[in-house]
Amino acid sequence: MKRIKATLAIFVFVSAILSIRLFSLINDDKIAAVSSGRGYYTIRSVSEYAGIYDRNMLPLVNCSEKYDAVIIPNSEMAVKIQPYLIDRETFYKGITGTLPFLCRVSPEAYILGEQAVIFRSKLRTDSSQLAPHIIGYTSDNVGVYGIEGAFDSFLRSQYSENSVTLGVDALGQVLNGIEADVSAAEPVKSGIITTIDKNIQIICENAARDHDLKQGAIIVMDTGSGEIRAVVSCPDFNTENISASLNEPDSPFINRAFSAYSVGSIFKLVTSGTALEQGISSEYSYICTGSLNVNGQVFNCHKWGGHGEIDMSTAVSESCNTYFIALSEYLDREKFIETASSLGFGSSTKLCEGMVSAAGNLQTPSDIDIPAERANMSFGQGMLTATPLQICRMTSAIANDGIIYEPSIIKGTINKDGNISYFPVNAGERVLSYRTARTLKGFMQKTVRAKNSMSRPDTVSAGGKTSTAQTGRYDEAGNEIMNCWFTGYFPAYTPRYTVTILSEGGTSGNSTAGPIFKDIADKISEYDKSLTAK
Repeated sequence: MKRIKATLAIFVFVSAILSIRLFSLINDDKIAAVSSGRGYYTIRSVSEYAGIYDRNMLPLVNCSEKYDAVIIPNSEMAVKIQPYLIDRETFYKGITGTLPFLCRVSPEAYILGEQAVIFRSKLRTDSSQLAPHIIGYTSDNVGVYGIEGAFDSFLRSQYSENSVTLGVDALGQVLNGIEADVSAAEPVKSGIITTIDKNIQIICENAARDHDLKQGAIIVMDTGSGEIRAVVSCPDFNTENISASLNEPDSPFINRAFSAYSVGSIFKLVTSGTALEQGISSEYSYICTGSLNVNGQVFNCHKWGGHGEIDMSTAVSESCNTYFIALSEYLDREKFIETASSLGFGSSTKLCEGMVSAAGNLQTPSDIDIPAERANMSFGQGMLTATPLQICRMTSAIANDGIIYEPSIIKGTINKDGNISYFPVNAGERVLSYRTARTLKGFMQKTVRAKNSMSRPDTVSAGGKTSTAQTGRYDEAGNEIMNCWFTGYFPAYTPRYTVTILSEGGTSGNSTAGPIFKDIADKISEYDKSLTAK
């Protein structure tokens, strides 16, 4: 009997202890929430996706920040945060409910300190986005254009996020007394590495703005590798307001750097190169009288009255049309087309998935059996079209002593641990003899040094060629719209950069595009010197 009483006493004692512990647990806020059908509510927000970087690992996206506050309806903080609201529409919509929500605020909201939960995250792009035609844009966090579209699955698979967990009751209302569990996002290291140089891109975009390049393109290429350092297409579009750009009249979504245009006198370098490769001397002379009759069709030189007797060097620097028409009569038609093709004319360039430069149009040997078409091709008119990228590539081949490289814009990838995987590098291919390339470079340096040249830089030597191509299109006043070009390289004797400028409209290649080249060459040279000084 004593044993039974003792056992019963122990049972009563243990039961009392368990009851006290259960009462204590139920009065704990977190346990009470669960026991009464309450729980937790977590808000997550992506802080940043994998980046897109320039060749020096400087960011081309994720360059600015945004701030989102966690708003709790019917709370004191919902009142205090109002002076800092940016997205009032979201605020007034969310404040009528019971669940917490995120709302964009200004950075000054941080003055509220620990009273407010504010997420700091990266803004993917903004109105100052560099190289929008290359970087592209996203829609609903899906890449649809440019590098964003080409590498969408990779870029969107790497991300970090901010989160906050709050205790809520069965109605979703936040419970007082339960501390919010906040987790801040870690930086994302992974991304795509481009060949773009951010500082050179800025120089080129500033030059386009300063020289009022309304419709046109600028490309800068590394002469010795084919890597693209900058791409500008004007007009550009606002990555923050894509729909508004869709209705603009000048087609801002067209990447003019990769679109084909009539070429004009720049092609005289190809005609000269073909002649030199065939053994025709640069001293070949011709008397320009101002016009030339080809099977009944008269072709005029731009200089009224003609240039008189000139050789190949002067014909290039003075851009004499009739000289090259006469010269083309001595060219083997197959070799002429073959030389142009080897320099990139008539072939498209795939830079990455969804980013392809147009092939343009290169005449066939049968096309130039027609005397007038052969004459037109000799100075870059007729059926011939090419992209600024193709012209830049051709110029690089000449500057690089006859070695041509495939253009590239993607250098590699970097993973979350910071390890870089570089894409394969294409080897160069000889397309012109060393002697021919050196002769053409001499012609181009003479062009830039000419007294009337508006392309001669102040701080570095250079070579180049102008072009003013007819388009067959006319403005409201009845004046023909010209494609004004300049393509060149610098420094003259140790070329490092090749630059091609196109302006749809303007006076001439020399006066419209030449000053842009001068500006860019001077600014890039200063930039390079600043790097050397460090």
